[in-house]
Amino acid sequence: MNHIYSAGKILSYTVRTVAALHVISSHLVEVSDTTGESMLPTLAVVNDSAVVDKRYKFGRNIEMGDLIVARKPTDPASLVTKRVTGMPGDIILIDPSKNSLARAGNGRSDLREIYPSDSSNYDNYVIVPEGHVWVTGDNLNASLDSRTYSVVPLAMIEGKLTYAWYLTGFLSMLTSVPRRIANTFVEE
Repeated sequence: MNHIYSAGKILSYTVRTVAALHVISSHLVEVSDTTGESMLPTLAVVNDSAVVDKRYKFGRNIEMGDLIVARKPTDPASLVTKRVTGMPGDIILIDPSKNSLARAGNGRSDLREIYPSDSSNYDNYVIVPEGHVWVTGDNLNASLDSRTYSVVPLAMIEGKLTYAWYLTGFLSMLTSVPRRIANTFVEE
C-alpha cells in the first residue's frame, strides 16, 4: 500500500512539473535553437540558442528593430527569426538590396536581366497594414522574409529574442556567456 502512495506522489509531482514547464514555455520564456544564414552576423548559422520572451507574443509592445520569432505566413508550422523593419502604417521599399544593386550597376550590363524592372519588386513600395509588421533578415542576400511572403500578422508573432549564446556542446553551456540581442534600429 505504501508503494502505491509513493508512486502516486511521484506521478503527481511529475504532472505538476510538466504543467508548470508548459505554462512557462507558452507564456513567459522559451529556449530555442536557430539555424540558417538569414540573421548573420547577429546569430550564428548553427548552434546558436536563443531566449524568446513570450510576453511579446501576438506583437505586444514590439518596436521597430526588435528581433522576433514568428510563424511563417506561407507555412505556419515553421518558425522564422527576423528583424522588424516596418510597423503598421509605414511605407516600405520592398527590396532595397536589389534597388541599390540596380542603381550601382558596377559596370554590369546584365543587372537588368537578373532584376528585370517588369518582374522585380526592387522599385515597388507597400504600406504595412494595421495589425501587421514587415520583417527582414539581417543578411538580406540569404533571407526569405517579407520581401518574399509579404507582411506578417501580429497574431503570428511568438515572442521577441532577448538573448542568444553559441553552444557547441554541453560543456559550452557552462563556459559561454549569453549575449544580449540589441535593437539595432537607429532613428535618423
